[in-house]
Amino acid sequence: MNFTLSILASMMPLLIFLSLASAAEKRPNIVLVMTDDQGYGDFGSVGNKLIKTPHLDEMMKRSVSWKEFYVSPVCSPTRACLMTGRYNHRTKCVDTWMGRSMMATDEVTIAEVLQKNGYSTGIFGKWHLGDNHPMRPTDQGFEYSIIHKGGGLGQPADVRDKHGDYTDALLYENDKEVHTKGYCTDVFFDRADTFMKKSKKDGKPFFAYISLNAPHSPFHDAPKDLYNKYKDVDFTSIVTDKKDHNKKHFDMLARISAMITNIDDNMGKLFKRLDEMGELENTIVIFFTDNGPNSRRYVGPFRGKKSELYEGGMRTPIWIQWPAQLKAGVEVEKTVAAHIDLMPTLLEAAYVKDVPKNMDGRSVLSKLKNPTTEMPVRPIVIQYHRGDNISKYHSCMVRKGKWKLVNPSGTQKQELPEPPRWELYDVMADPGESKNLIEQNPEIKAELLAEYEKWFTSVTSDRKDQPGPPYIVIDSTKENPCVLTWQEMIDSHWNLKKVGYYKVDFAHAGRFDVRYEIPLWDRKKIKGKKWTAKIEVAGKTFEAPFRLDQNIAVFEALNLPLGKTTIRPSIVADDGTIITPYHVRVTHR
Repeated sequence: MNFTLSILASMMPLLIFLSLASAAEKRPNIVLVMTDDQGYGDFGSVGNKLIKTPHLDEMMKRSVSWKEFYVSPVCSPTRACLMTGRYNHRTKCVDTWMGRSMMATDEVTIAEVLQKNGYSTGIFGKWHLGDNHPMRPTDQGFEYSIIHKGGGLGQPADVRDKHGDYTDALLYENDKEVHTKGYCTDVFFDRADTFMKKSKKDGKPFFAYISLNAPHSPFHDAPKDLYNKYKDVDFTSIVTDKKDHNKKHFDMLARISAMITNIDDNMGKLFKRLDEMGELENTIVIFFTDNGPNSRRYVGPFRGKKSELYEGGMRTPIWIQWPAQLKAGVEVEKTVAAHIDLMPTLLEAAYVKDVPKNMDGRSVLSKLKNPTTEMPVRPIVIQYHRGDNISKYHSCMVRKGKWKLVNPSGTQKQELPEPPRWELYDVMADPGESKNLIEQNPEIKAELLAEYEKWFTSVTSDRKDQPGPPYIVIDSTKENPCVLTWQEMIDSHWNLKKVGYYKVDFAHAGRFDVRYEIPLWDRKKIKGKKWTAKIEVAGKTFEAPFRLDQNIAVFEALNLPLGKTTIRPSIVADDGTIITPYHVRVTHR
């Protein structure tokens, strides 16, 4: 008997090694689905009786649900947190436009880590962390990419003269323009299906990031068959602002609902395809939203919408399905989690050992597997407002345990508009944030304020030597032409009459052609004047005629030096009117 035990003891290291090796061989596939501007309450499973989401309602029954899960109140910050496991303020991504949504390229993304650990990595839909080299998905760990640029179709990064059609959209497949057929959400899911099948054929686990632009605006091009089912629905019961009880707003909600049900249909197809592939059991499928809803509508027991620091602007349902490891129909309660926790959680689930050491998030995998597992209480801090830098105390919240301290000062102003007006809520007892307990609990306010101060000092100490947005690197071996748009133009305000500039870094000297373009809807505003295009770059100013009828100005063979500089483009009329071009194409000869 002792001899047998001795033999078993001697074999234990080998058995452990073989067990780990076997686990690594069975690394899960990961499908991460995130929608854009879909709110907490836009699902049947959370009480919405008008918007139909049967496949997601069934997914909830098969999943672990996390009851208290936070995202940022707008999209790019959520995406930066998700991709890095770090608070977005550390990553240079602080806003959604004017260069402030570009993420620093030395950030390590979940795609980079998974790719290094043998995963196929693909993104399908919305990136919104930089349109140019070296900030594109293909520069940041995704081996396959099919996306739109900027924050959405029909926004300034869209190169067409059409206002954001979701059908037959012009997209970018591995950085090359591709004209697609069909509704964009269908296209993204179909390409993800092809990607997953190829990964299986290659014998590799896959990470598919299906990051949808629906149900974000514009709303004119909703799926027609589904829109017809919703167009006569009375949405009064889910519209929380009475001034929106009108035909125009209800029509918008009909289009949003059609987009959401189309997403739900595709989720049903996704599960069917995974089952047919034999991959359903060992695939982690996660579904959640990037921020609150894009109108004041039903958000469950909460209040608030997109861009707001109340719960309805930041809380998302999140469903995590993994039949091989997680129990179905379980809800995790009384532990707060957030977008920064998904990367460390998924890396642990994928048996990755070499995880980045600087993540703010933590793995919650043990809690997903056993909701009774105790985890230390820690604060979650979320702050968002316009501007290049964080304004202390402005539009921020701290959540720790059951308590939430918030200063809902609004997001549009860059600096704190007035002294903080702190509010304190027991969110577990009062999820609708109706009872401000700040006067009764000065010690709780002091504790949470101290947590905020600690966080603020930490995130603002990063990148002090790197002010403002990252540089766009103009390198003809990586991107030629380099198309600069209002999305990344600093100080543009997406305004034809507001001239901004780009921060660029020429990777090599050379001769460059620069071309200006203005979209059709803005060209109609400026007829009847003689226009001259100007460009200020590398300490010099160049001029060229702008031919309005051809929508073009070309600066030919500009001799530009290596290194960092700015590009300030403008178009000047003979009466002194100054406008800015919509797109600036920089092509190396």
